[in-house]
Amino acid sequence: MTTCMKRAGYMARSGKHRKGHNPPLTLAVWRDQLGVLVQSLKECVAEVAERARRSVSFVLLQEAACSTAQGLQLQQRRDAVFSQALAALACGFVMRLYAGLEDKGFLRQLHAVGLVAQFESLLSTYSEEIGMLEDMEVGIGDLHRVTFRITEAASEEAVSLQPTVSGRRDRYTVEVPLPHHAFQALPDELREGKPLRVLPVLFNVGINEQQTIAERFGDISLQERINQKNFEILEGYYKSLTNTVPSECLPCFQTQTDLKELLDTLGQNVVTKKRKNVEILWLAGMICRRMNGIRFTSCKSAKDRTSMSVTLEQCSLLRDEHQLNKDYFVRALDCMRSGRLAQGEVAQWDDPEAGSVAINKPASRHFYPIALLLVSSHLLVVEGCRIENVQKNIKCRKYAFNMLQLMAFPKYYRPPEGTYGKVDS
Repeated sequence: MTTCMKRAGYMARSGKHRKGHNPPLTLAVWRDQLGVLVQSLKECVAEVAERARRSVSFVLLQEAACSTAQGLQLQQRRDAVFSQALAALACGFVMRLYAGLEDKGFLRQLHAVGLVAQFESLLSTYSEEIGMLEDMEVGIGDLHRVTFRITEAASEEAVSLQPTVSGRRDRYTVEVPLPHHAFQALPDELREGKPLRVLPVLFNVGINEQQTIAERFGDISLQERINQKNFEILEGYYKSLTNTVPSECLPCFQTQTDLKELLDTLGQNVVTKKRKNVEILWLAGMICRRMNGIRFTSCKSAKDRTSMSVTLEQCSLLRDEHQLNKDYFVRALDCMRSGRLAQGEVAQWDDPEAGSVAINKPASRHFYPIALLLVSSHLLVVEGCRIENVQKNIKCRKYAFNMLQLMAFPKYYRPPEGTYGKVDS
């Protein structure tokens, strides 16, 4: 820099004429000398810019050296979350594929626009669960990089029918092998190995006492942003679906509500300022089922709040699609959430059509007391299945709730008396 300044100063002095000794400079000579000065100035500016660049690079390298470990930890955390999300997605895809092998409409939808995968979360936007929800948002968002391919299995053995994952961080492919007879029955587009897209969406509504604190004294903008963003993604998928696949390819349900109407209602609920608006979850689940999608439900431990949501969904399906009498909705819900029933207790329940206790009589055709149906991949026989899930997790047949917590829960997310208490979760 000093050299440049000296050079520019020398040029300026050498170009200065002395009065009475040198004739006035002509325009051409003045222009030539000015050009030399401008060139010298450019060189000085370039030298200053280069030194500034090196200084900034040095500072950035110092900062990078301090944050490298943190960056590696974040990447490891992201990989761990993604691996769990990918395992769930692959499991759901395989189950939905096997269930729809004979559904030509579903197979057409699968290769035309892909499959929607809806993740339902019950995490609160308070304390440590905020971090869990942020992890979940990123992990599910990373599933956009995953595609599926259907292949023909080498044999009928179980090891040959296991899905395999290949690829790198920017793109993963899950290959799903099918037995020979099932693979040959697929449409040509699927047998040719066309990559199949899965569209993951996440909707979250906190329901516990911590969410009450967040709504009254904290911040729920994370939940609002997630729901708004994923509603737009779901709406975009609906437009692609209706423009590509005929409506007769979609499943039929007893309820006659139009799919577009359901989407509009969901959009209104997403932007509505309402505390613990669980209708968002109900509508999103209903829309997902109407579009042949796959669904996942989770909370912090996937055994307490998740149990409440799964059993509520099962009873809603029984009511809406299998004529469960509305008078027995809550009773069936409690049954699914409770432990083992005493033998013969089912036969002693009131029959709404008889108006009295039915002894040694079959249950009403409008009432499935223990829900003898396969709903949401849970076979409910003579006892509620969710309390068994709790037993397997914590070796105790109690949901990890207390009375004060449940006062903050929405009505249909509260377990029956005697099924909850203070336990290690």
